[in-house]
Amino acid sequence: MSPTASIAVLHTSLLFINPDSVINEHLAELAPDAKVLHFVDSDVLAAVVRDGGVSPASTQRMVHLAQAAEAAGADVVFSACSSVGPAIDVARRLVSVPIVKIDDAMTASAVETADAIGVLATVPTTLPPTRALVEEKARAAGRDITVQERLCEGAFSVLTSGDRDRHDAMVLDGARALATEVDVIVLAQASMARLAPAIAEAVGRPVLSSPRSGAEDAVRVLNEHAG
Repeated sequence: MSPTASIAVLHTSLLFINPDSVINEHLAELAPDAKVLHFVDSDVLAAVVRDGGVSPASTQRMVHLAQAAEAAGADVVFSACSSVGPAIDVARRLVSVPIVKIDDAMTASAVETADAIGVLATVPTTLPPTRALVEEKARAAGRDITVQERLCEGAFSVLTSGDRDRHDAMVLDGARALATEVDVIVLAQASMARLAPAIAEAVGRPVLSSPRSGAEDAVRVLNEHAG
């Protein structure tokens, strides 16, 4: 890797300091010599939630972030938000540097290892992009899979209010219900990743999460492109 290699991380909210710090820790471990740049539009996720999906305005904002990262000399752009997948698809066509979605590696792994895949979320707007990404990876791999979704409704608000224990209980309840229909569970948000071991133990199914695998994927692409 070039000593000047850099990776830009795109953030859409300041709510989840812990997941963001976990991403930083993974990148520092996996690419200690790389320069990490951060680009934040702290209201995009809130706008996506308000709009019930990724609007043209939110897409434009994410494209601007990606273009700013490219202008800053980033070798790879890493999108840390699961809800803005459609906007990142547009950004990929408008910048010349590779963009890695945080869920790319997780969803690819899911379709390689299971026929019935469950998507668990606490924010409704993460379900369609994550499902679409699972299906995209399945088509690319020539796999015939089924996808089941489960929204832990209200858990997101509970977490942002500070009641982590109640949030965790709601997520575990949702996972138990989903596990009866699927072979593997993917966690649609980085904020749920810390629960992966507890969920796997509770439901007896493999549980995949994004921050670590996403960071590994971004560093792999960085190594390929930065030399």
